[in-house]
Amino acid sequence: MDFMLVAILSVVEKLQTVSFYFVLNLEWQNPFATWDPLDFCNISEIILPMDTYWSPPVFILERVSGQNPELNYMVLMHNGSFNSTRPFQVTLTCSLIILKFPFDTQTCNLSIASFLYPAVTHFVMKTRRTPAEIMKDSQSFFLTDGEWKFTNLSIIEYTEMLDDKGFSVVTYLISMERRPTLYILNLILPTCALYLLDMAVLFGPSSLEEKINFQIAIILGSSMLAVILNNSLPTSSNKPPIIVVFFLGTFLLMIMAVLDTFFLLYQQRKSLRLNKVLRSFQQEPQELPKGPPGSLAKGGPQVLHPPKKAQGQRQPTKRLWQLQELDPFLPVLEKVLLYSHLFLSLFFFTVISVKWST
Repeated sequence: MDFMLVAILSVVEKLQTVSFYFVLNLEWQNPFATWDPLDFCNISEIILPMDTYWSPPVFILERVSGQNPELNYMVLMHNGSFNSTRPFQVTLTCSLIILKFPFDTQTCNLSIASFLYPAVTHFVMKTRRTPAEIMKDSQSFFLTDGEWKFTNLSIIEYTEMLDDKGFSVVTYLISMERRPTLYILNLILPTCALYLLDMAVLFGPSSLEEKINFQIAIILGSSMLAVILNNSLPTSSNKPPIIVVFFLGTFLLMIMAVLDTFFLLYQQRKSLRLNKVLRSFQQEPQELPKGPPGSLAKGGPQVLHPPKKAQGQRQPTKRLWQLQELDPFLPVLEKVLLYSHLFLSLFFFTVISVKWST
């Protein structure tokens, strides 16, 4: 038996299926179909329909759908050797591990078996060439140059036990690597650009109200990219893909930036209200305290005259000193929040890069 992969047609992550187009070559012997070419005008081979003689009934274990081959002919040699080459376009079920999507490599099994004839006494399947030779020919005839790249091929020959009988099975392990360029340009780079824009707004000289408006607009833009990602990933998985953690972490960091800006705006408004209260205290006039009725002047309560210069400047100076003590608190708080947000972002992107690379 011989195998040659021609094309990887499609890989559907949501359905966990992959479609291949390959050519399968079968050779078998029939000692009852021999002749001497000298007796038949030197005819050493003939082409016959598949149903003329017995042919090995094989099927693909992982097959869920596909087209039956239309080339239903075989070549019969004078020594009783049969040769059948048939193309197959099949859709197989495959366990796709998308943890490192879109930098992932998948391995799908294509198992060819026949459970009608036991392997011990009747039917044994063997590969004719080594995996390296099949790999070389497959790459030379490979037709597609799409999202997936055919990288490696392995062969496993074993006997499957079923009802105390052994049946011959040949499994081709097809390894393929995803080309991530499209996902980098459409998902990862735009997300990084939006996050850099969010950091530029956070560290920019704009007012806090303008920063909040820009940050909310950037969050809405990143949510649209998350919708695009959701359409290509499967609905269930043992572990969340790294790209999902990347999008979720970036989204949370953007929300944290908005909350930091809201907190700074709240502290700024609080400081302004306190400033107004203190200034109102400085501008209030002072009246004489009420004493005994005999001590009052004829004109009623009298307003105090401004005190001496040295005494009049003591209390306002103390209050102005309190205002100057409150003002430096906001720049320090803003720097602490901004730089802590920056360090947290660098740590997050470093962890994501290490997980994708390992």
